[in-house]
Amino acid sequence: MSAKKVTVRMKVNGKDYVREVEPRYLMADFLRHELQLTGTHIGCEHGVCGACTVLINGKTGRSCLQFAAALDGAEITTVEGIAGDGPLHPVQEAFHDAHALQCGYCTPGFLMTTIEFLKTNPEPDRDEIQQALTNNMCRCTGYVNIIDAVEDAAKRLREGAREA
Repeated sequence: MSAKKVTVRMKVNGKDYVREVEPRYLMADFLRHELQLTGTHIGCEHGVCGACTVLINGKTGRSCLQFAAALDGAEITTVEGIAGDGPLHPVQEAFHDAHALQCGYCTPGFLMTTIEFLKTNPEPDRDEIQQALTNNMCRCTGYVNIIDAVEDAAKRLREGAREA
């Protein structure tokens, strides 16, 4: 027996989608299975590790804890939407250049968290970066290179803003 499906409308990475899903369908599953946006990873499935972090109406949220139906009408940005088909976003470039990833499983969550964080704090110190990333876990690299990457990303974004 399956539950009655509900209509979900949302904008994901700038594109409008309408799907019929079961009310219990999680946002992470919606992204991965309905939209084939597999950059959002599912780690702990309890909202603890941060691998599933996306931007929901511009704020970070754990897609493994959100029902897709509850986000009807929302605007979602996933890691695929950061740069689109263009060159890497400055935050992505900084993570790449600082070797701030190893297996990369947690990286989408770190990127989304960093993008939101740097919008509100464009000149963070290392302690503020560490605090901002508290709810994202990496089991491979440790955090030194990730913090270096966020520091570099902040610099790149500030320089980009001055050039614009």
